[in-house]
Amino acid sequence: MKSADIRDAFLNYYASKQHSIVPSSSLVPGNDPTLLFTNAGMVQFKDVFLGAEKRDYNRAVSSQRCVRAGGKHNDLENVGYTARHHTFFEMLGNFSFGDYFKREAIGFAWEFLTEVLKLPKERLWITVHISDDEAADIWVNEIGIDPNRLSRLDEDNFWQMGDTGPCGPSTEIFWDHGEDIPGGPPGSPDDDLDRYIEIWNLVFMQFERDSTGKMTPLPKPSIDTGMGLERVAAVMQGVHNNYDIDLFQHLIKAAAKIIGVTDLAENSLKVVADHIRSCAFLVVDGVVPSNEGRGYVLRRIIRRALRHGHNLGASGSFFHKLVVSLGEVMGEAYPELLSMQQEIIVTIKKEEEQFARTLDKGMGVLEAALENLTAEQLPGELIFQLYDTFGFPTDLTNDIARERGYSMDMEGYEECMEAQRARARSASQFGLDYSESIRVEGSTEFVGYNSLEHSADVVALYSAGEEVSAAGMDAEVAVILGSTPFYAESGGQVGDSGYLQTASAKIEVTDCRKAGEHHLHIGKVLSGELNVGDAVTATVDCSVRTATALNHSATHLLHSALQQILGEHVNQKGSLVDSQRLRFDFSHGESISAQQIRDIEHRVNREILRNTPVQTDVMSMDEAVEKGAMALFGEKYGSEVRVLSMGGDFSVELCGGTHANRTGDIGLLKISAESSVSAGVRRIEAVTGEAAIAYCDALQDTVSEMANVLRAARHSVADKARQVVEDNRKLQKEIDALKSKLANASGNDLMAGLREINGFSVLSTVVEGADAKSLRGVADQVRSKLQSGVFMLAAVDGDKAALVAGVTQDLTDKLKAGDLLKYVTAQVDGKGGGRADMAQGAAGSTVNLAAALDSVYDWVSDAS
Repeated sequence: MKSADIRDAFLNYYASKQHSIVPSSSLVPGNDPTLLFTNAGMVQFKDVFLGAEKRDYNRAVSSQRCVRAGGKHNDLENVGYTARHHTFFEMLGNFSFGDYFKREAIGFAWEFLTEVLKLPKERLWITVHISDDEAADIWVNEIGIDPNRLSRLDEDNFWQMGDTGPCGPSTEIFWDHGEDIPGGPPGSPDDDLDRYIEIWNLVFMQFERDSTGKMTPLPKPSIDTGMGLERVAAVMQGVHNNYDIDLFQHLIKAAAKIIGVTDLAENSLKVVADHIRSCAFLVVDGVVPSNEGRGYVLRRIIRRALRHGHNLGASGSFFHKLVVSLGEVMGEAYPELLSMQQEIIVTIKKEEEQFARTLDKGMGVLEAALENLTAEQLPGELIFQLYDTFGFPTDLTNDIARERGYSMDMEGYEECMEAQRARARSASQFGLDYSESIRVEGSTEFVGYNSLEHSADVVALYSAGEEVSAAGMDAEVAVILGSTPFYAESGGQVGDSGYLQTASAKIEVTDCRKAGEHHLHIGKVLSGELNVGDAVTATVDCSVRTATALNHSATHLLHSALQQILGEHVNQKGSLVDSQRLRFDFSHGESISAQQIRDIEHRVNREILRNTPVQTDVMSMDEAVEKGAMALFGEKYGSEVRVLSMGGDFSVELCGGTHANRTGDIGLLKISAESSVSAGVRRIEAVTGEAAIAYCDALQDTVSEMANVLRAARHSVADKARQVVEDNRKLQKEIDALKSKLANASGNDLMAGLREINGFSVLSTVVEGADAKSLRGVADQVRSKLQSGVFMLAAVDGDKAALVAGVTQDLTDKLKAGDLLKYVTAQVDGKGGGRADMAQGAAGSTVNLAAALDSVYDWVSDAS
């Protein structure tokens, strides 16, 4: 049974049991800022389990794509060396939100395994928590499992969402691979071997744990299960290693063909096959290689794949070529692999090419370090620099060091790594999670599409991180209302600002954010006292909201124009919309030309001039997709979505934000900046309305000022500026030539100042009229005239000076130019370095320069 057939059978079985089939969510969690990546099927339902979100179904089934390659859950280093570790995997899961519980969950699982998949019952082993007599009774007395094939375990069979919150026992189902595989059943001394393999975990979410450790039964216990598709496929296909299943074998064979190897059992092929899955899906979900956060993990996975490919003899760029093969086996289940195939290829190929360049730079640094290394051990700081700055794998550094006879200071390396981890932890952006502290039933109704003022009641109140019943003047507060006109930050649009007012209190709202299904009005009590239950008048700042709405609508028009001008590969990678400007990040592999920017502006402004109505419709997700609506990156959508259309079909997107009534309200769009965010991602910044007019005025003022300075008509400013630049360039060349002549002449005169010390010539002086560039030419002249000698030359520029030290070849065994330079720079707050015969540097101060140059003669006398 193929992997795709198992996935379909699982979803269809639970659909027949009244479960709603829920598509896989993004690998970038939309509702859990504490997670780096989606690592389990329950992540997209976390708010539902916590009671912070309501869905229109209470039974769900999904095949969730997951990544475990960073943060707390990290399997990266094990991939390729074990039978079941992956950076990317699919988790099959069924969920009950206060509907059915243990009996039904166990019955469904058993029926699916033994009747749908037709697995032999005698080869399945069960575990339950040591305290869970109910589950054990269901398994033995209702399902009929042999008691000898049921183990009671402790910690392994208890699950918790966090230190506090929902938790409960679990039951696990294991597959017995047979007597010819070493290992014992769960709970035995040999249970960590490969004979008995867990394939399914059923969590019974039945308690609420508080900060003291006390567990209270939940009023509506729930079910959360997870079964690894790759593990079940291995069982169904009669293999003991996940990498032997159809899905991986297709990728392994493709990788072997591209690289040019014949041994399909190579561990490095498994690494490459695993890593192309995680890399491709991360790019699909908006992650791009970078030096921080999720982008850093993606970069690390790509580079690990490249290293293993090169271990197999791969040359040039090869990894991106596997994207097509991946689409062949997973494109039907995940069509985005096919629709975004070119973007995935371009992103990965660019990273491959960049790594090739950094590899060369890293080798240069390593070679230079090895040349000057006096100890027998490579310093930990250098190992870390190669890894951190150049992306140089530590094991590759180790291979090179070992070839040269050096050991590795791994203790020093780990100290540097730990220091970096500490910095990363302190700067982590994944720590804020309101859902852990806010437990309020229901949801906040948003009424702000058509009204900016609304009466509502205070449902909950928070101050200093704690829930309170009242807050007085000057208190920083977060307020939850039953309904609100305030838009909460989402989809790139910032939260509204304004005021909440009661009969006796006034609160300034500076931001509005989402916490589950609620809106948090964040601000400060300006006067009086605010109480839970108070009736408030919520008033949004009209001018800020209107300007923000115009920028948001302009962003949609810009997105469409970018696709029309640059190509359909353009996809949103992030945005920021506030009252002052808009910022739009999108996938594109090269800078945008000035003509393209003008074409994009014209395309948007033509649509603004048409002044068409901005239309919003609420429909099902399927209807929206059929209509051609684009989804915004990072946004979470329900079963019903809000579709925003402008200019007929010019722009059709899913969006819950606030917008203009007509495109003409935007007035004008001007692009103010275009730049690179990271490999394959560009950024456009723009202004609209009055801000766009002010921007144009500022440009006109600049042109007028340049015309006055250049004494040219405004229409000829560019020609006059080019002429001035060209004249300056010619003059600079003449100045450089004159300086060089002057310095050369000085070089001849300098030889008159030679002193004889210990049988050779010494010169230490300032070269008048020279600069840093011409000083090197003078030094070459002096060295050519010296048969045997030492020199130190300086070129003064204000309060700084350039320095050059030289030693003729016959003296370098006892005198080093670098040592002389260090001796002088130490006296003038300078720095520099070089070879034994020539060294260059600079003085940070000229206060002691004369004395330092004079001391050279004593240094040479003592050193020789």
